[in-house]
Amino acid sequence: MTCIEARGLRKAFGTTIALDGIDLRVEQGRILGLIGPNGAGKSTVLNAILGLIPYQGELKVLGRDPWTERDQLMCDVCFMADVAVLPRWIRISQVLDYVTGVHPRFDRAKAEGFLAKTTIRHASTVRELSKGMVTQLHLALVMAIDARLLVLDEPTLGLDILYRKQFYDSLLNDYFDRSRTIVVTTHQVEEVQHVLTDLMFIDRGRIVFGCSMEEFESRYAEVTVNPDRVTAARALKPIHERPALGRSILLFDLMTLDKVDRQHLGAFGDVHTPGIADLFVAILGNTAGPSKGVRR
Repeated sequence: MTCIEARGLRKAFGTTIALDGIDLRVEQGRILGLIGPNGAGKSTVLNAILGLIPYQGELKVLGRDPWTERDQLMCDVCFMADVAVLPRWIRISQVLDYVTGVHPRFDRAKAEGFLAKTTIRHASTVRELSKGMVTQLHLALVMAIDARLLVLDEPTLGLDILYRKQFYDSLLNDYFDRSRTIVVTTHQVEEVQHVLTDLMFIDRGRIVFGCSMEEFESRYAEVTVNPDRVTAARALKPIHERPALGRSILLFDLMTLDKVDRQHLGAFGDVHTPGIADLFVAILGNTAGPSKGVRR
C-alpha cells in the first residue's frame, strides 16, 4: 500500500524554486531518509506532505490531498521538528491533559509509560527541561498517538550523542511496527543508516537519487586501496575517490562494472559498505551545476 505519492510536485516562493517537479513514492511500513544540503528543499517537501503549504502537481498522503483534506489527514499523521513548540510555562501534567483532550488517538497511559523511563517529572515545566528532555517529551507524546505516518524534521538537532542514540533506539523498539511509515530528514546521516529502509537524496529542488537500503548495501562498495594497486583500481572508473590517512578510498557502483563483484575488488584492498555520507558526496558531486535559488 502506498503511503505517499507525488507526481510533478512543484513549489515556488516568488522567483525562488523550492521544488522542481518531484516524483516521490513511499510505501507503507517503510522508514525513508530524505537527505540533502541546506536549501535543497527538504522542509518544503515535508510542509507539502503535512498540508502546510499549497503546491502544484499531484500529491496524495494516505490517499488524501493534504492541502484540501488536512483536518482528516492529521488524525493519521504526527510531526516532530527540530524546534520545541511547547510553551515554556506549561507543566508536563498539563501537556498530557491537553493532548488527551484534543487528540482522539492519544493513549495517555502509553505516554506515561514512556515518560517513566526518563527523569522528567510531571510537576516540571517545559522551561525546566534540557533540550534532550524536551525531545524525550515530544517523542513520548508522538509514540502514544496511534498514527499511520510520522514525519521527523531534524528531530535530534543539537542533542548530544547519548540522547540521539536513545531517540532512535526508542523509535525502532517502541514505535515502529512495520505497519507505520516514517519520513525523516537529518544531517547526522551515519546515525540513521541502521534505521532506514529507504534512502533518497534531494538537491536544488529535485530528487537526484533513490534506492532501498538493501540495494544500497549490495550495489555500492568502497575499497581502501593498497598503494601499489591504485592505478589498476582507478582503471575500473570509480564514481568517487577520497584520501584517508595516506591511502586512497575508491567508491564503486557495482552495477556499472562488467564481471566485477566485491570479491574481485578485494584484490585491490579492503572492501566495505560505504557510509551514506560518502555516497551523498559522490552523487551530489556528479550532479553539481548552477544554483536555481532553491531554498530549504
